[in-house]
Amino acid sequence: MSLAHRVLVVDDEADIVELLTYNLEKEGYKVASAPDGKKAIEIAKEFLPDLVILDIMMPHFDGIEVGRIIRSMPELKSTYILYLTARSEEYSEVAAFEVGADDYLNKPIKPRALMSRINAFFRREAQKTDSSDSIEIAGLNINRLNYTVTKSDGSVIVLPKKEFELLSFLAQHPNKVFSRDEILQKIWGIDVYVVERTIDVHIRKVREKVGENYIKTLKGVGYMFTDEA
Repeated sequence: MSLAHRVLVVDDEADIVELLTYNLEKEGYKVASAPDGKKAIEIAKEFLPDLVILDIMMPHFDGIEVGRIIRSMPELKSTYILYLTARSEEYSEVAAFEVGADDYLNKPIKPRALMSRINAFFRREAQKTDSSDSIEIAGLNINRLNYTVTKSDGSVIVLPKKEFELLSFLAQHPNKVFSRDEILQKIWGIDVYVVERTIDVHIRKVREKVGENYIKTLKGVGYMFTDEA
């Protein structure tokens, strides 16, 4: 495992931070930690983590607010966010994915399973073999190197990782319909379990930022990028 991969662990329970730090360092990751949301933001600005592991119930900004702030920081646009929390309600999970989570796991912690999920993030990253650094389609330039979308009027939009991957994937296959299951497997992977509504949330966010007409919904079937936008 590359030592370049940095992980920020954010939890107000010291024993959990200790357990996660031990297992992450054993896998070769560089680890920093924070006991609350405010400190997490301060450390993230300096540490520039590749992955943030977040609890939800914390003092000084809860985990959802921390995730929202991280996703607003251009220097952390490629950072993975994994929620590890005792909150098992669907609305908490949906809220996490709405702010740009990459994964959501419930406590109690199973260290080996957690490490497997984390390793999978970076393994998929390393295995990407895209033939081009950008896509030109329907008046959009989708740049894979910096996660930006440039429109024909010159405006530049920076998208969080999962929103960008979703748009990029659909744009690579214009006028082809993909089901939610197909999109989940392609963008999140078969080892990440998220509610189907996650797709709808990300589609809505892409439309809000890029434009309403690029991605069409086929009710009961799935989503399609149209090159006639």
